[in-house]
Amino acid sequence: MTEWLGASPAVFIGVTVVLVGFCAYMTGQAIANTWRPIWQMLVYCALLAAAARFLSYGLFGAPLLSITGYLSSLLVLWSIGLVAFRFARARKMVTQYPWIYQRTGPFGWRSRH
Repeated sequence: MTEWLGASPAVFIGVTVVLVGFCAYMTGQAIANTWRPIWQMLVYCALLAAAARFLSYGLFGAPLLSITGYLSSLLVLWSIGLVAFRFARARKMVTQYPWIYQRTGPFGWRSRH
């Protein structure tokens, strides 16, 4: 498991999921709230995954150039960012255009017509 994550599971959860995951969540919300396309969030999360690898390396001695560690971080951060993006976009659509759209769940909306 340590080889795949690029660090111990505790370090991966603490740094990638909790610390940098919060940053990915806020990035997803910011991209959605400013009406930017979703691909920008994916690029920013790729940079955040590199930052997570650097923090794991610098603070806990994990290997810096671990491809599987980077890809694991990237997938987790993309998932968190996509959830935040979709949640914020759905909220924004129904609050900004309440006469056109209604909420169908935490991540979706539909036309009122």
